[in-house]
Amino acid sequence: MMQIQDKDLSQLSPEVKRELLIEALSYIQGFQQQIVVIKYGGAAMVQESFKQSFADDVVLLQSLGLRPVIVHGGGPEVTKAIEQYGQKSSFIDGLRVTDLLSMKISEMVLSGLVNKEIVAHINKTNGLAVGLSGKDGRLILARKFKHPDADLGFVGEVEQINPQLIFSLLENNYIPVISPIGMCKDGQTYNINADTAASHLAIALKAKKLIFLTNVKGILKDEKLISVVNSQETKNLIKEGVIQGGMVPKVQGMLLSLDKGVNSVHIINGMDHHALISELFTETGTGTMITQEK
Repeated sequence: MMQIQDKDLSQLSPEVKRELLIEALSYIQGFQQQIVVIKYGGAAMVQESFKQSFADDVVLLQSLGLRPVIVHGGGPEVTKAIEQYGQKSSFIDGLRVTDLLSMKISEMVLSGLVNKEIVAHINKTNGLAVGLSGKDGRLILARKFKHPDADLGFVGEVEQINPQLIFSLLENNYIPVISPIGMCKDGQTYNINADTAASHLAIALKAKKLIFLTNVKGILKDEKLISVVNSQETKNLIKEGVIQGGMVPKVQGMLLSLDKGVNSVHIINGMDHHALISELFTETGTGTMITQEK
């Protein structure tokens, strides 16, 4: 059943905090040793306080028995770096047109600067993060994405996920942090949409949950937040135009993961401190949860 909420959870009294703690304990028991894939992107990756808040949440999730796996974006940083090289970025249907120089810059920024910064924040919080790209251990095998109307260059789509390396890291209590760079069987490197990469990784890892940290609260209808919706209702919202623009391909990836066995997908605002904890360990959460159709 679709539920709509419009509540401010930022100000909590001690009484409410106690109630939330009791509520959270029941959720914690059900999450023991379960894999949770988190797509980390949006404005939360820009401001320092939110970067550290995210790292704190990830380490806390692991300490509570979950197995977090992070897939990150970094589009604004890539755009800035490309401009520093005197180039301009162009996009078609939300995908960056990527020539050879842009591909090299994207890999340098995503697998280098952005990835290692996330790793550093987690490790500073006494976590054990390991930075990877999809090229490591043949984690993400990719092929060229064929757009019907244009050649996007070195933009790839996921052909196969080989999750063995991730399972090994999780078994040894490491937190994988993955940049969405894939490699073709012939060795060619491709830039992959981070949302798509996260969805495919969640499927391959048999994750219990897939969480998207974005710049929006979740799915809104009539300016109110939809807190819970199933997959069929979500498809209807796309048809009705409630979900539109850049949210459509993102949500379609979420629906694919649900269809392939992920229990639930969450869209939450990364600019809400500790949104991960609130979403996972409270009944109402802070964003939108999409569930499998019953």
